[in-house]
Amino acid sequence: MTATRTPARPAALGRLVPLALAGALVATAIAYPLVSGTARNVVSWTIVLLGATLSVAHAAVSRGLRTGVGVLVVVALTAIAFESVGLATGYPYGSYTYSDALGPTLLGVPFLVPLAWLMMAWPSWLLAGHLADGRVARIAWAAAVFAAWDVVLDPQMVQAGYWTWAHPSPGLPGIDTVPLTNLAGWLLAGAVLMTLLDLLVARTGQPPRTGPAGPLLALGWMTLGGALAHAGWLGLPGSAAWGAALAVPVLAVLAARRRRR
Repeated sequence: MTATRTPARPAALGRLVPLALAGALVATAIAYPLVSGTARNVVSWTIVLLGATLSVAHAAVSRGLRTGVGVLVVVALTAIAFESVGLATGYPYGSYTYSDALGPTLLGVPFLVPLAWLMMAWPSWLLAGHLADGRVARIAWAAAVFAAWDVVLDPQMVQAGYWTWAHPSPGLPGIDTVPLTNLAGWLLAGAVLMTLLDLLVARTGQPPRTGPAGPLLALGWMTLGGALAHAGWLGLPGSAAWGAALAVPVLAVLAARRRRR
């Protein structure tokens, strides 16, 4: 009797896609502080595209195609709404302007910006599910993680010349290029967006069919790895210190919850 090999199921292979994308994102992010000029712009765009694709792919693989498409639509529309209002009025972030380096725009918002939100939002929502159980607490954690991620990334993007703040002071200690109003705006936008994502998953989703390793790897590298790059290569010690400090309560809560289980 001849033994036959069972072919790999497409679903099983599909679960490898988020991990592959996360690996590509990490490899690309490592290159960021090592290049400059146009090459750095290309690396930035590639990171965002990989991160956005990772979020949609993971949502679709883990919770179904409707959820993946829903995450894309909800995050993109929310990002455009907040960013276009922010550009026009200065609220809720403060007054800022984008440079031409980010490419084509919609309502003044570069296309890459909603994709950057997408890269950040879904991993933040997933991590919050490991930090809290109730809906309100989960949304609060997700919004806080979402905003904390920007604390690390925003000074890097200002340094790269992608946008400029009209009134960067007062800011967090050690960060003199980004105002505190930006952090307040991200917390507000995060609370709205994470509420919408929570409702979306509750309506369209199903129990996850694969773990969050890919998105959480991307989130961890872009914050802690980003902080390392800020300290060692980019000359941004303030945002590096804040990135490390903001990771402490997250890691402490994760460790405590793991011990209880």
